[in-house]
Amino acid sequence: MAMETASNPLFHALASGFLVQLSKVLTFLLREKKINVRRFVETGGMPSSHAASVSALSTCVALREGVDSVLFNVVLFFSLVVMYDAAGLRRAAGRQASLLNRILHEHIQLRGAPHERLRELLGHTPLEVLVGAIIGVLFSIAIYRTPGGP
Repeated sequence: MAMETASNPLFHALASGFLVQLSKVLTFLLREKKINVRRFVETGGMPSSHAASVSALSTCVALREGVDSVLFNVVLFFSLVVMYDAAGLRRAAGRQASLLNRILHEHIQLRGAPHERLRELLGHTPLEVLVGAIIGVLFSIAIYRTPGGP
């Protein structure tokens, strides 16, 4: 891996998110004994790829620019917003979708074709976000190389 790639924050964010999503596909394959490629692009589940990506991004920026830099502070702020959103707002939307699906199925008999179910797995539990964040930090630390280093 070239030095430039190993210390590129965008690479850290994309690669970390990609690997976490790939792990979801492989976990599904091992558990269900079938391939579900949609798991590669679906949101929700363990661990959070959003948290992994933004944590990897923040960690790489911290390693490159220092934790006192304005850039790190901006990236960290937005990373925290993304993680809060994943565990808060999107999780609440998923719970609402679950409730609406149950209401439509159990209490309202719709005429015509069956209704399309709302997606329920939208957000993450706090544990899924925490695990994703830890993966992102460890990923960046593991692949980061200082310019002019080994």
